Amino acid sequence: MTLCISQMFLCYMAMWACAAFCKMKHPASTGIILMIQTILISLITNNFSQSAWFSYMLFLVFLGGMLVLFIYLTSVASNELFSSKVHWVMMGVMIMMTMPILMMLDPLPLSNNTPDTEMMTTSPEVMMSSLFNYPYSLLTVGVIAYLFLTLIVVVKITESHSGPLRSSN
Repeated sequence: MTLCISQMFLCYMAMWACAAFCKMKHPASTGIILMIQTILISLITNNFSQSAWFSYMLFLVFLGGMLVLFIYLTSVASNELFSSKVHWVMMGVMIMMTMPILMMLDPLPLSNNTPDTEMMTTSPEVMMSSLFNYPYSLLTVGVIAYLFLTLIVVVKITESHSGPLRSSN
């Protein structure tokens, strides 16, 4: 029961971070929210998987991307002031009301005590192949698609014929 409550809390926090990310206007605050989302998704992935290496690698990849984003923002973005016009309490109540409905609609189990996972052994071959089998294959394909899309966006942003990203005046 404790595992289920902690996973629901992580899902609540991830939903809050998604809603807060949509409302942020400042680049530094969106970076902080993105980092919080990365930590929460890594923790949720760690709870669902047999080994923690996939969530650890996911966290390290996002952390590297955040470092590049931080360097870019410090060199390009101006010193904007933070504004707090978001109604955090209203957003939290809205998320808490919609999360149980989403949990009832989602067929994904909240624990590793399902018949499918009881038969799995802890050998390295089974752990490696479990990322490419049914429950986790969608996550793996999603990460691959996200990284490919990010690669395309970075290449388009940093085209060499357009000159430097920031012109020196």
